[in-house]
Amino acid sequence: MSRRVVITGLGPASGLGLGIDETWQKVLAGHCVIERIKAFDPSRFDCQIASEITQAFVIRDYVPKSYRKATKVMARDIEIAVAAADLAAKDAKLKTKSTSPEGPVDYEPFQLGVHIGAGLIAADLNELTAALAEAKFNEGPQIGKFDMHKWGSHGMEQLTPLWLLKYLPNMLACHVTIIHDAQGPSNTITCAEASSGLSIGESLRVIQRNAADACICGGTESKLNPMAFLRQEFTARLICTCNADPANAVRPFDENAGGMVIGEGGAIVILESLDCFEKRKAASSDAADAYAEVIGFSSSQTINPAKKNREPDIEGRAIATAIKSAMAEAGTHPEEIDLIVPMGSGIPTWDMAELAAMRNVFGNRLSDIPVLCPKSLVGNCGAGAGGLDVCITAKAIAEQTIPPIVNRDQPRDGIGKGTREARQVTIRYALTFTSGYGGQNTAMVFKRI
Repeated sequence: MSRRVVITGLGPASGLGLGIDETWQKVLAGHCVIERIKAFDPSRFDCQIASEITQAFVIRDYVPKSYRKATKVMARDIEIAVAAADLAAKDAKLKTKSTSPEGPVDYEPFQLGVHIGAGLIAADLNELTAALAEAKFNEGPQIGKFDMHKWGSHGMEQLTPLWLLKYLPNMLACHVTIIHDAQGPSNTITCAEASSGLSIGESLRVIQRNAADACICGGTESKLNPMAFLRQEFTARLICTCNADPANAVRPFDENAGGMVIGEGGAIVILESLDCFEKRKAASSDAADAYAEVIGFSSSQTINPAKKNREPDIEGRAIATAIKSAMAEAGTHPEEIDLIVPMGSGIPTWDMAELAAMRNVFGNRLSDIPVLCPKSLVGNCGAGAGGLDVCITAKAIAEQTIPPIVNRDQPRDGIGKGTREARQVTIRYALTFTSGYGGQNTAMVFKRI
């Protein structure tokens, strides 16, 4: 696997912004976008805050005119992925069937792949209401209650024939492949928070083994739906004591951490083989520069039978394994890493496992390495979390700047304190890793170009 791979386009889409420029400015300012939920009435939930995409967001603006009818069967998760892919391609100045409909494209369809992480897409309650109203007993002792037989014979007939196409996780990648005419290797990965990292890692391997020259990859998710949000409350991972103080709710690696907050969004990035990118850049007068090179990737699985994997191994052994393997592939040593972007969700048990893993790898030097946690600004974007972290990491490398590290006033033992200002520093190598709910872990090492 000698083929070198670079990140050439960043397409974050979250409450922090639509596109890397808006997102980066908010991150540089340490601007938290967690607020009281607007997507639905949260008053009957214990946790009533989240970060959501509140900017003017119309999916028709991100697809070709010929494809606008298809937006009718796009759930929110799909819309965000399609928009993020468009943003990433345009940021890379990559010519595809969508971004350059009248002109030549940069890659033949079979040399362009797509790998996108997705979550469990919850059905819209309004769409289910009419169907459920028809599926009830009309007489007898159970009158008015749900009748499964009626659901099959009458209720489901109230749903549009294309209803299911809105909620299949693979539809994120499906729409992106069609819009950009990407006929190379394609896959959907649904492994909770690890989904983005695993998808980017798969794209990396596909390019390295010459199965494609470029890939559109990452992940997005929206849990801002009453059904999806309720599932998160049932996990007891949400913080329910900061409804009146949302900006200070998420405190990764802080002694006062109390849980996570849901974020809506994620990111799509463009990976290209370095040789193909250099040819593309030489042939174009306005080609964008690459942000960073991806030089190491690994994944692992945490096993915690006592907690049925609902909680991590507190010693973070599998997380450390993923980090060490990624660094071994990259040929880097602990003293060379200048920035770490972990999952950092603010859930105490997860934070402790990640902190143990970082201590295992970096020892006493950990307190001197900036550990940036975007979740304190935007919350946990689920399947999109790792993609957003990669965007921020790649931009930090390109700008040689570390944004403020917020909400870490009382850091846990072994990790540095928070900072109030962005800092210009030398970032040679950066590490980002994700520990997902269920035990999947990913780690990636990036190098300055």
